[in-house]
Amino acid sequence: MNAPVLQTPSGKPLIQTIEMLSDGQKAAMRRIARHDEATVPQIEATRPAAIFTSQERYDLEQANVFRKRAIPLTISALVAEPGTAMGHESTGVSLIISRDRDGQVHVFLNACQHKGAKLLETCEPVKTGRMTCPYHAWTFGVDGKLIGVARPETFINLDKSKRNLAELPSREQGGIIWVMLDRTVEPDFSSLVPELGEDLDALEIGSAHVYGRKTFDVQANWKLVLEPFLEGYHVQRLHATTVGPLYADVPNVVDKLGPTIRQISGKVNFAPEDLDLPGENIHKTVTTVYNIFPNCVVITSPWYISVMFLHARAPDRTMVDYHMLTRAAPDNPKGEALYKKSYEMILDVFGNEDYRAATISHAGLASGALDTVVYSGLEATVPTYYDVLESYLPR
Repeated sequence: MNAPVLQTPSGKPLIQTIEMLSDGQKAAMRRIARHDEATVPQIEATRPAAIFTSQERYDLEQANVFRKRAIPLTISALVAEPGTAMGHESTGVSLIISRDRDGQVHVFLNACQHKGAKLLETCEPVKTGRMTCPYHAWTFGVDGKLIGVARPETFINLDKSKRNLAELPSREQGGIIWVMLDRTVEPDFSSLVPELGEDLDALEIGSAHVYGRKTFDVQANWKLVLEPFLEGYHVQRLHATTVGPLYADVPNVVDKLGPTIRQISGKVNFAPEDLDLPGENIHKTVTTVYNIFPNCVVITSPWYISVMFLHARAPDRTMVDYHMLTRAAPDNPKGEALYKKSYEMILDVFGNEDYRAATISHAGLASGALDTVVYSGLEATVPTYYDVLESYLPR
């Protein structure tokens, strides 16, 4: 008989067991080897250092990936309720993300259709039925429709239906909002494969509580910020005094879900029979990392899920929007203390370890000291990711 699973007052389980996951997640977890039986491959893989530092490479990625295909933009939970809107600035394009009264998500360019003034000047979600321009008080609904013009009699032949907000193609999948940043190209949402949606839905990201969020301005190429979340080689070394002791120096179980890479690893001293402990919190036993192509990372932890979006702003600058999601809001002091401690810890690990590593790596590469970077067998997923990325770039 399975042990009872703790629940919130609303009846939602506070943890997840393996039975709650998707078939794909369960099958991958059952491929994890005992750590003393795991084999680390030897590989020969390099990449030119210039892929991180050159303006030409950055421009190619922007034109062929970030502007030509849909990218993950943010989490649905920030605009979970109908009639919610928020500004978004991290991509370098001023945006509005909203959910209309019918529950449909929209992404608009944050520009009034009178003279282009920004309608929303905050990136915090606000509950509102309308958005009013601070310049001349033109008013728009959260569905983007122009619903009010100050002194309309002073305009000749003003057709309000032709002055709705400029909307970008967008979709939701698995609690993630995707967007096409260039509305002049044919929308491409091919990265949203069903297997990815099934996995993210199983994690219940879309119904999670946003416990905390923070934006980091990292002085490094976006791929250097991404790399630590593609490999385990750094974990026992970079994180030696924090989370490193929780993991073994063994390869992850890696699968591709379309262009997205899923990595699954057992915690230190993992044994396959751990997966079948009755009522066991599966995220204490196993860590799952999704590198959602091209710029989103999702990481499971025992009591929360980390979701970060890497928005490239220049060859040497990346805005990282980090979110800590919990299965429910804390409803007692013990729960609040646990989440607060977890949030402070993860901001320290990411901010002062992973993002710092990206920053000092970029500084070294920018010096011209290296012609190429080299990858080990414990970093094999990094060149796999670059194979996917480069398949979208001109040959």
